[in-house]
Amino acid sequence: MNTQEYMGQESLPQTQPSSDERTMAILSHVLCIIGSFIAPLIIYLLKKDESPYVKEHALEALNFQITMIILYIISGILIFILVGFLLIWALSLINLILIIVATIKASEDKLYKYPFNFRLLK
Repeated sequence: MNTQEYMGQESLPQTQPSSDERTMAILSHVLCIIGSFIAPLIIYLLKKDESPYVKEHALEALNFQITMIILYIISGILIFILVGFLLIWALSLINLILIIVATIKASEDKLYKYPFNFRLLK
């Protein structure tokens, strides 16, 4: 696995997204910084039938935030053996970095898959 794969996978959408679609895709990632899974969930529910591009980005962001919540819960349990403090800090940093990468890919009109993600919702 090369270093590029550690940052996730990108692909081109079947059709060129409009400016509004690009904006909604970017927001589905950026708003995760302050709204966790709520922002991509709302965007997904509002736009899933209108734009496959926005749907894909919102769903990927939503699944990633659910994955992060699961990992934060595990870290919270591990706090009792002091490893959790480091793990929570590392997870927060990874979350922020990958949100920034996903936002950049969305602004470049590319679909993005996070490198580790429990794809619970399809």
